[in-house]
Amino acid sequence: MENQGASVVITHHILDDKQLEYDQWLAEIVPLTKHAKGFIDLQVIRPIPNLTFVYTVIIRFDTVDNLKIWMESDTRKRMIEQASPLFRKQDRYQIKSGLEFLFETPEQVNKIPRRWKQYLVTWSAIYPLSLVMPMILLPVLRYFHISQNRMSDGLLISGCIVFLMVYLVMPNYTKLIRKWLNK
Repeated sequence: MENQGASVVITHHILDDKQLEYDQWLAEIVPLTKHAKGFIDLQVIRPIPNLTFVYTVIIRFDTVDNLKIWMESDTRKRMIEQASPLFRKQDRYQIKSGLEFLFETPEQVNKIPRRWKQYLVTWSAIYPLSLVMPMILLPVLRYFHISQNRMSDGLLISGCIVFLMVYLVMPNYTKLIRKWLNK
């Protein structure tokens, strides 16, 4: 399990008037995270302006051990302490190897599907989203005269896909195919 990689999903519920300060804090902690041993990548899913106030941060490391070292480091603890006045709720996170967090349901917490099933389910969920999201989002961006840019278009599309996967698609999809997943 140690060499399978690890992910942490962190949720921060930010006070209504503290989003700008939180963004400034993110600008400080993200580079520190990127320099931690074993860091692979990081994605910040920002709240919808004037609608939601929850930031979700997904960080991947090469091993569970390296991820735990970062999450329990004095540097991160100091940064979380610095940001705690911005939080509506405490800093919360879950460490999982690979993408297992996408496959957990409350009643199946200790039973994780085999990796090949995780692969097939994730691929079958991402593929249609990767076809549909550009067809929906790109016309909207062009309608609002946001110029075409591969990097920003890709960033927005992938961010929307990950958001949908984590919050909408996988929780419902895994419930639908639960019997097959856990065979």
